Amino acid sequence: MTTAEPTGLRARKKQRTRDALVRVALELFTTQGYEQTTVDEIVDTVEVSQRTFFRYFASKEEVAFAVQEVMESHYVAALRRRPAEEGPLEALRNAVFESWDTIGEAVEEIVPLDLHMRSSQMIESTPALLAASMRRSTVMEEALARLIAEREGLDVDTDPRPRVAVAAFSGVMRATGRLWGQGQDPSMEAIRSLTETFLDQLGPALAGNWRTPAGQ
Repeated sequence: MTTAEPTGLRARKKQRTRDALVRVALELFTTQGYEQTTVDEIVDTVEVSQRTFFRYFASKEEVAFAVQEVMESHYVAALRRRPAEEGPLEALRNAVFESWDTIGEAVEEIVPLDLHMRSSQMIESTPALLAASMRRSTVMEEALARLIAEREGLDVDTDPRPRVAVAAFSGVMRATGRLWGQGQDPSMEAIRSLTETFLDQLGPALAGNWRTPAGQ
């Protein structure tokens, strides 16, 4: 008679298998190309079946964005925790830095940070994934706009301000993420510093005339 495997152990084994699939897939995508990598290669390297792969992921595209999914969920959770007295842009900004207090560790439980950086570069240079990334950004921005509207007691479908604020904020985040991905420092400290610098300019960039008057 066999003893049933404890639920906690089963869950940990499933998580290890899922993480291994993500690591191997991203390593193959970044070394030989996304289009050139097959699901068969991924599962053969991890030594699991195709059926196991599709138990965790619906497609190659889904596994390519697995780490981003973790980062997005951390961010949304952090935004929900921000104090009600914070304004929209303040809450969006502070949620980024709150989530990054734990996100580095969460990412590194799945993949090394340098592999995450290389994966970001790979997504930017792969047309199919870049298009998917833009679609995902649109969905994420809508969710954030609705969350901001909820915080402010607004109707997002009649008041444009939540979508405008999120669009401006998300544009800055995309710019910093792209620059970080093109850089040489894969650390969370590097992207945090870059993001702080850019977010500090969000208000000034939206206000007034940029041109310096003659003689000044």
